[in-house]
Amino acid sequence: MLWHIICMANVIIRPDWFLPESAVTPEATYSNRRQFLKTMGLGAGLSGGVLARDAMAAATPAENLKRYPGKRNAKYSPNFRPTTEVWGTGYNNFYEFSTDKFQVRQLVGGFRTTPWPVTIGGLCKKPFKMDAQDLVAKFGIEERVYRFRCVEGWGMILPWSGFSLRRLLELAEPTKEARYVKFTTAMIPAQMPGIARLPQYPWPYTEGLRIAEAMHDLTFVATGIFGKPLPKQNGAPIRLVVPWKYGYKSIKSIVKIEFVRNQPKTLWNTLSAVEYPFESNVDPAKPHPRWSQATEEMKGTGGVRVRTLKYNGYGAVAGLYRR
Repeated sequence: MLWHIICMANVIIRPDWFLPESAVTPEATYSNRRQFLKTMGLGAGLSGGVLARDAMAAATPAENLKRYPGKRNAKYSPNFRPTTEVWGTGYNNFYEFSTDKFQVRQLVGGFRTTPWPVTIGGLCKKPFKMDAQDLVAKFGIEERVYRFRCVEGWGMILPWSGFSLRRLLELAEPTKEARYVKFTTAMIPAQMPGIARLPQYPWPYTEGLRIAEAMHDLTFVATGIFGKPLPKQNGAPIRLVVPWKYGYKSIKSIVKIEFVRNQPKTLWNTLSAVEYPFESNVDPAKPHPRWSQATEEMKGTGGVRVRTLKYNGYGAVAGLYRR
């Protein structure tokens, strides 16, 4: 989605999602990774419900590595600099490992992400199971630069690699009865130490979208970031990115995708429906019960705050919510 600055009689009209230069990560910050790390404390045909792999051998991470970063999709890559890789891969919400964003990357070493079968089923004509690496080989990847907005009041700009979720869902041919799509994260307590620390949580982590939201072209299956396969702390090997919703809707390390008739229960909505409604679109006019959503801190900019945009700047989705 390329933007243009329109100049008429010395008046500059910028698009809603424009970020000021002050919000762009400074080059010095990007280059000074060592100091930042110190601050962080980090020294197929269908048969039996299974899709065949188009008569090819199973893809491996090494074979798929050359696919990254993928050709950048100019339609979804605004002309500003992404957040630094140090922030993007070092400051992560992943409660299955830790509630401390800086510690997650230190606790994922024992998390095994290959092989990684993903099951697609529920109300569809062609359910199947396929390894995450085979999905990459089948669909290929492109790169999109998306704004990312956490419900906690901070944001990033991240270059994701992957493919449109719609392509994957269409392969399964959902039936007319399917009204929602439910997503489930892996639940492996022996490899995910945070699960035991939060026994009151309704594990496994689940999320959901209305089928129209899931089929929107902006909804993205990410298998990489910063031109490389996803690090474990970012939700390897396969995750969702829904850029107009708060970050917790972009579920990580997906193992199951299901077409369902009724609105699925989700982890955060189950814990507190008032604070984490099912829809959870970014909306500066709708405060969280415990804080304002009017502005956000752009990570990697030394604390610069910018105004939050409705739908996180992705106004193209507004038609999904007209009553």
